[in-house]
Amino acid sequence: MKPTPGTLYIVSAPSGAGKTSLVTALTGADPSIRVSVSHTTRAMRPGEVNGVNYHFVDRETFLGMVEHGDFLERAEVFGNLYGTSRSSLQRTLDAGLDLILEIDWQGGQQVRQLIPGTRSIFILPPSQQALRQRLTNRGQDSEAIIEGRMREAVNEMRHYVEYDYLVINDDFDTALADLKAIFRANRLNQPLQHARHETLLQGLLA
Repeated sequence: MKPTPGTLYIVSAPSGAGKTSLVTALTGADPSIRVSVSHTTRAMRPGEVNGVNYHFVDRETFLGMVEHGDFLERAEVFGNLYGTSRSSLQRTLDAGLDLILEIDWQGGQQVRQLIPGTRSIFILPPSQQALRQRLTNRGQDSEAIIEGRMREAVNEMRHYVEYDYLVINDDFDTALADLKAIFRANRLNQPLQHARHETLLQGLLA
């Protein structure tokens, strides 16, 4: 079986939809999936590790990287800058690993234009009420900040129609199974299977 390059995936969701927990569970269950570590200017949150959750940099450093063309995509969210390194992404795909970009719809639009064949997944909560409750249960933000996040979430969710797949995170285990199914099905698509099993296929049709 011939090795094939990995597939690039965009996974987007409004804050509080459970994207990070789902992606963490997915990569824990499948060693052939990696998550791209983005650069950001936002402050590190409790429990986060530099170089694992994000590469945390100041705004001046980030803008310098922009000038040098280091980012495949970048976006500003809640006043903070986020970007994806071109070179790191390509190395992972060339190694035959699937790679997830956890980015918003703005970054998703940029990546899809630059890299044809990128697959995209949007994760939604089961209701606005459930989303608000999840944001509140975090205990990290004031009511005013939660209101702002809810307004932004509604704006983000309007872009779900731009994505290839839609996952509703009502029951966590079901949503995780749906994610696994997407990755499994994509690996079985005809072009990838043809590349992997070219010799076998030639023998079958001889």
